[in-house]
Amino acid sequence: MQTVKAYQEMVESALKDCLRTQPAAAASLVEAMEYSLLSGGKRIRPILLLASCEMGGGTCAEAMPYALALEMIHTYSCIHDDLPAMDDDALRRNRPTNHVVYGEAMAILAGDGLLTEAGAMMLRDAMHRSDLRGTRAAEAILRRAGIAGMVSGQVMDMQMEGKPIDRDAVTYIHTHKTADLLTAPLEAGLILAGCGDEAVAAGICYGQHLGLAFQQMDDLLDVIGDTESLGKQVGMDALEGKQTWVALRGVEGTREDIREETRKAVDALACFGERAAFLQELAMDLTHRVR
Repeated sequence: MQTVKAYQEMVESALKDCLRTQPAAAASLVEAMEYSLLSGGKRIRPILLLASCEMGGGTCAEAMPYALALEMIHTYSCIHDDLPAMDDDALRRNRPTNHVVYGEAMAILAGDGLLTEAGAMMLRDAMHRSDLRGTRAAEAILRRAGIAGMVSGQVMDMQMEGKPIDRDAVTYIHTHKTADLLTAPLEAGLILAGCGDEAVAAGICYGQHLGLAFQQMDDLLDVIGDTESLGKQVGMDALEGKQTWVALRGVEGTREDIREETRKAVDALACFGERAAFLQELAMDLTHRVR
């Protein structure tokens, strides 16, 4: 069984070269894109994709283009989320945010570049396959990152700022803004491995519950965490009147719900037997994270 560190090293190595395959790209644009893309982080989303593909009987090599594309999509979303027009954050991963370093216009273009190159990377791989696995995996990732997924979650998050806490709104935001991009790697990874509908559905169930627990933990850390450990400013959710799980359920209620969502994620992969051990352990480890 692989370790988190082994997966992280594979992803970091592959990410270093993934933007250098386009020699016509403006050097200043690539610099701004790489500033955020190569700034470290947990790499949870590509790890989930690689691990789910292996769990389903596939290989990391065939899944890597999609894992990298997913990290590029996540990075673009963070760059845009940090902009003054959205969350107006000055710090991410203990470094100044992209727009602070390169200006708002270049930050927007860096995000645009990462999103479009992610789609192109997946399509380049899919075109060389003899079946539709690559196409289906790309569709799953882009669907969950798009207007039916993450983007609509961001819209709801923005529109509900400063309004009375609403359980349906919080659930919608968490499901789409966060959980969809943690479900996409499971769906895509299992599709790439050639798994059937039942196995893919189990992966989707894991991703949805893991995603809810992950965002609930984020909400909790914004209250009980510290800036140095998290690498970003804390206390911003309350300051901006965000719809959060802690505002809905309190600190102890949120802890309870994190444990329950994590249990459901672990149970969802029971059909994979021992092959699910890594992803089950990862879900439990994320429950105890401090950043």
